[in-house]
Formats: sequence, structure tokens, C-alpha cells
Amino acid sequence: MSRSVSPAASPGKTRAGSGPAPVRTGPERGGWPLYEFALTATLMFAVVTVMRWVLDPASPLVLADLRSALLVVGALTGAMVFGLLRSPWGRLSGAHMNPAITLALWRLRAFPGRCVGVYVFAQLCGSLVGTVLARLAWGPAVARVGYGAVAAAPSWNGWAVFAAEGACLVLVTLMIGFFLARPARERWFPWVLAVLVCAIIAVLGPLSGGAANPARQFGPALMSGTTTGLWIYLLAPALGASLGAAAHRRITTRSRGYGW
Repeated sequence: MSRSVSPAASPGKTRAGSGPAPVRTGPERGGWPLYEFALTATLMFAVVTVMRWVLDPASPLVLADLRSALLVVGALTGAMVFGLLRSPWGRLSGAHMNPAITLALWRLRAFPGRCVGVYVFAQLCGSLVGTVLARLAWGPAVARVGYGAVAAAPSWNGWAVFAAEGACLVLVTLMIGFFLARPARERWFPWVLAVLVCAIIAVLGPLSGGAANPARQFGPALMSGTTTGLWIYLLAPALGASLGAAAHRRITTRSRGYGW
């Protein structure tokens, strides 16, 4: 999510009472979904690699305490997200790396609807390819950590996981809307998103799994065969993004009505 298609980019002039105008640059160039594919694959390779080193019992860097391990995973994932956002390819494609964020940007009218499908397809393919590359690079150690697939705590049922994963995207979408409304805050967006990603993984990782990204779970679930609850991790973030966008529109409408 960077310049041409992201909340970090200037959305241009707005129409009175209608919120940010759609950003129409970036994805109109046909090759840019390939960058989105490459960025998502890079992110997933990095995530699975980190989990291979800190969660595999045979690793010399293994952390026995799950919360400590997920804090490390969260911090390094957040740093990777920050780097990819600021990368040249990230500035071209927008570096969504998350189908729910693509959906949120569309619902916030900051991303063209005709590009949503191809971006989501690129992200899901990137998730699978990044996971496969991690398996090729690290061998059976990746299988020992479930190919990086997240899992909910035994005490959490499916609906609790659905609510938590969806709520994450409500929060993320409201944060995106905050930056869309004030483009002058652009420089802070990558930092805030990186911290938010770290917090989601560290806090919700031991509970709901803390994926908050359909692409985050898609490749690892297919590779590990743990697809029973995959629908939750695919649908809950998408629903959360839609609800977050609706909440943002309602908040901004009321704000204008009260002259805030």
C-alpha cells in the first residue's frame, strides 16, 4: 500500500460529501499485479522462514515460550511489511499483500473495482508460491512447523476465531480510512501498519491465530493440508474489511454533519 493505490498516497481532490476520490493510477498498468504477486510471495517466504527458525524444536534458535516466539515473528513480519511498503515494487503495486486490504481500499473508493479480482488472485498465488519456496529452501523443517499455517487455541471455537479475525480488519480498515482522509499523514502510515501487524500477531497469535490476512493462511493451509477452518481465515477478514469501510463512511458523514 503505497503511493498510487494506497492510503499512504494522496487520494487527490474529493467531492463534497463523498469522501476520497478513487485513485486511478497504478493498477491500470497491466504488469503491476505481477509485483503484487512477487511482494506477497516474498512476505510469505519470510514469514515461513522466521517460523521455521523460532518454532521448530530442532532449530538452534527455537523459543520454547509460544508468546515470546510469536512476538519475534510479529516484530520481524512488521519490519518486512514496512520494507516491502517502501520498496520500489511496493510503491508501484501498492503493496497490499492482503486480499482483505484490497477489498477495504475498493470499499473506501481508493482502488478501482475492476482490479480487485486480479489483485486477489495474484496475492493468493503469491502466498502459495512463497510457501513452496520456503519448503524448497529449508526442507522438512518447514513441515514441522505446519508450513507456517496459523491455528487457534483449543479453547477457541470457530465463531470466536471468526469474530477476532474479522475485528482485526475492521480496525485496520478504520486506520486506512484515517490516512485516506488526511494525506498529509502519509509518512506515518508504514510505521503504524508495521506496529499494528506486530501487535495482531503477538496478541492474537496464541488465541485466534492472528492471521488477519486470507493470503497469510492460504498457501500454508494448502501445503500442510489443514484446510478444515480455512474458510474462516478467508471470509472473516473480508467481512471485517467491508464492515470497517461502512463504519468509516458513517463516521465521516457524521463528522461532516457536526462540522468536525
